[in-house]
Amino acid sequence: MRHTSGHHHSGANSKPSQSNDWKVIRDLLPYLLEYKFRVAIALSCLIAAKVANLGIPILMKQLIDALNIKANSPQALLVVPAGLILAYGLLRISASLFTELRESLFARVTQNAVRKVALQVFEHLHSLALSFHLARQTGGVSRDIERGTRGIQSLISYSLYSILPTLIEFCLVLGYFAYSYDIWFASITFAALVLYIGFTVVVTEWRTHFRRTMNDMDSKANQKAIDSLLNFETVKYFGNEAFEAGRYDENLARYQVAAVKSQKSLALLNLGQQTIIAIGLVMILWRATLGVVEGTMTLGDLVLVNTLMIQLYIPLNFLGVIYREIKQSLTDMDRMFSILNTEKEIADSAHAKPLHIDNHGDGPDVRFENVSFHYDAKREILKDVSFHIPAGTITAVVGQSGGGKSTLARLLFRFYDVQSGKILIDEQNIQDVTQASLRKAIGIVPQDTVLFNDTIGYNIAYGDPKASIEEVHEAARAAQIDSFIKRLPDGYETQVGERGLKLSGGEKQRVAIARTLLKKPSMLIFDEATSALDSKTERAFQEELLSLAKNRTTLIIAHRLSTVIHADQILVMEHGQIVERGTHLELLGIHGRYAEMWQMQERAALD
Repeated sequence: MRHTSGHHHSGANSKPSQSNDWKVIRDLLPYLLEYKFRVAIALSCLIAAKVANLGIPILMKQLIDALNIKANSPQALLVVPAGLILAYGLLRISASLFTELRESLFARVTQNAVRKVALQVFEHLHSLALSFHLARQTGGVSRDIERGTRGIQSLISYSLYSILPTLIEFCLVLGYFAYSYDIWFASITFAALVLYIGFTVVVTEWRTHFRRTMNDMDSKANQKAIDSLLNFETVKYFGNEAFEAGRYDENLARYQVAAVKSQKSLALLNLGQQTIIAIGLVMILWRATLGVVEGTMTLGDLVLVNTLMIQLYIPLNFLGVIYREIKQSLTDMDRMFSILNTEKEIADSAHAKPLHIDNHGDGPDVRFENVSFHYDAKREILKDVSFHIPAGTITAVVGQSGGGKSTLARLLFRFYDVQSGKILIDEQNIQDVTQASLRKAIGIVPQDTVLFNDTIGYNIAYGDPKASIEEVHEAARAAQIDSFIKRLPDGYETQVGERGLKLSGGEKQRVAIARTLLKKPSMLIFDEATSALDSKTERAFQEELLSLAKNRTTLIIAHRLSTVIHADQILVMEHGQIVERGTHLELLGIHGRYAEMWQMQERAALD
């Protein structure tokens, strides 16, 4: 498996210890114990089924001994054997009934645990910092969650339906042998079991790293395939189909090597297990045969001993597979729980309160005070940045790419925390308010618009899933996209494709604008929001922008200066610092960096 953050990666790929296995079981127990009563009844049914199972060969022994009669005896009427045959049938039905009851009772417990854990992991993934998601490989993480939830079902299935019943049956058989026959029967059975389990555990532990390598290669191959298919157009542009196939096959080849080694070691395991079982059976049958010859045991006893041993060793045949699957399930669950245990880098503080925006109808007052920030300590992005966006005004930030403009929006949303300084909204430090209330108050149209693989209507309504159809249409009209949607054959039901690939860049951006307007935020952020629009649509949107910003505080991050000439304040950023500030006319008047950029873009427009 591939983990996706540095501290996470090393732990996940190291060999899980026994204590780690128990930790996974401890993590799972609370989910199972939500239905304590059901679990107790299911375990009672399990014991009852095994008692009935033990009774079947005992009844068979009595039936054989009862049939050891002379032809003319009154017992030839088969009154006693008939009763035994009937009891035998009832015991078989009882064993089956209790087994099915156990499984049906525990089904709800298992499925509830799977659902709760999967939901919790999904919610936790959404609560992790942006840095985690930028570093992760989606294919690997989704496969880990899938394998983890399947691991819960496997663990419960194998332990409750195979291991535990076999152990209970073994204890019952040992007790019966020790009580009914000489101590040799119990001793041989016990010694064979201990030897069998010891051999299975040692060899399976040795084999586990082959399975882990297979899993790692499976995750990597899956991640490469998903990454390649998501970037289908890029692969085609550069004619790199053969290169992608080679990368994919490289991991498949490694998977193949590990799989072959795993199969060879499995053959060794199976041979060793069968040898131990055969030796145990021969010794037990030899003792029983001697007992019959000496007259201390009946023919029924010989059949009983043989039946009990076969009944016991049939499930033991699969112990190696079951143990390996349980270990694999624990490994898979450990990977899933380690995602669940990944600490949130950005978490609400213990005293966090909902963001309160003064209800003056103009949006919030925003201040950056001496903010410094870096993604990587070696490269500072913002250096002691301070500015004020008065309530209800439009502030634009311009400058060359890499100057730190888009970082301002990410910090406002608190995707990252600043290293020094503070960001205030209506005099409240955003680190002291809940993230949910902060993000609810801010709407953003990002530079790179990614849409859900659903309809246009769904993607616009995502801004407010509870909005009415009329409100969705109104938001589309405000974003200048309603007429385009109505011209489509399926209208608002038109599918946009994965990541919105069926729409052009401008159409996607207008959908994003409509989605944000539907959210009705107090503050608007446009991060290069018009970069994919044509000049005519951009001019129409600029006019619309002024009316949209009327009762809101607005931050525009732009590269094209023509989009920000109406802003109340323009900040010019270079190398993480504000080098100039003022209105469009004021900045042109000082003939500085802004004036240079304006002249360059004017010349480019004329060309």
